[in-house]
Amino acid sequence: MGPLEFVLIFIVLILIIIIARNIRVVQQAKAYVIERLGAYSTTWSVGLHFKIPFIERVAKIVSLKEQVADFPPQPVITKDNVTMQIDTVVYFEITDPKLYTYGIENPMTAIENLSATTLRNIIGDLELDQCLTSRDIINSKMRSILDVATDPWGIKVNRVELKNILPPKEIQNAMEKQMKAERERREAILKAEGEKRAAILSAEGEKESAILRADAKKQAAILEAEGRAEAIIKVQQATAEGLKLLNDASPTDAVIKIRALEAFAAAANGQATKIIIPSEIQGLAGLAEGIVESVKK
Repeated sequence: MGPLEFVLIFIVLILIIIIARNIRVVQQAKAYVIERLGAYSTTWSVGLHFKIPFIERVAKIVSLKEQVADFPPQPVITKDNVTMQIDTVVYFEITDPKLYTYGIENPMTAIENLSATTLRNIIGDLELDQCLTSRDIINSKMRSILDVATDPWGIKVNRVELKNILPPKEIQNAMEKQMKAERERREAILKAEGEKRAAILSAEGEKESAILRADAKKQAAILEAEGRAEAIIKVQQATAEGLKLLNDASPTDAVIKIRALEAFAAAANGQATKIIIPSEIQGLAGLAEGIVESVKK
C-alpha cells in the first residue's frame, strides 16, 4: 500500500467520523435550538437530524416537560404590618424554545425574582387573617401575573402554590391560644346540647311511662268493672232460671218454706250468733223434726 492510498483511507475515516458526530437524534419531549454561523437557524423536534459540520451548532437543548421551581421563603409584610415568611412553588413549561433561549439570560433567576416581587405586592394589600384564609386567591393572582410576564420568554406558568406561610412566633402563639379557646367553647356548647337532649329524652320517657301506667290502670279498671257486671248478669240469669224452674215445677208450700230456710242458712254463713226465723219457717222446722223422729222409730 502506497502513501497515496494511506492518505485516502485516512481522509475517508475522518469524513465518516465527522458525519457520525453530526448526526443527532432528538428524544421525546426535547427540542434542540440550532445556530448557523452564530445566528438562530431552526429548532429540531423529535426525530433524526444532521448538523452541517463547522457551520451549525446546537445552541441549547430544551426540555418541554412541565417543570417545578421551588423557591426559598421570602419575607413579606402584610397590610397590618406583620412580617411573614412565605415560600412559593411554581409549575411551568417551555412553549417556545427560541424565546426561552434568546428571550432572557437566566430564566430561573428571573422567575424567582418576579415571583418574590409579585408576592410582596399582593400580600401588601391584605391583612394577616386574609392571607391565611385566601390562599386560592393569592395563587390565582400570582399565576395570572407570572404567566403574562413570562410569555415573552417562551414560558407558560401553569400553577403557583404557597407552600408555607410562617407568621412570627408571637402571632403563632396567639393564634394557638385563640384556636384552643375556640375548641373549648365548641366543646362546652356540644356538652350543653348533649345534656339538654338527654334531659328532654328522659322527660319524654317519663311522660310516656306515666301515660302507659295510666292506660294500664284504666284498662284494668275497665276489665274489672266488666267482670263484675258480667258476674252480676250471670247471677241474675241464674236466679231467673231457678225461679223459672220452680214455677215450672209448681212447688208446694212446704218446698217453698224449705228453700226459704236454706236461704236463711246461707245468709247466716256460720258467722251470725242470732237469727230471727219467721213463724212460717218455725212451723216448717218443727214439721221437719217430726218427720225425722218418725223415720228413726
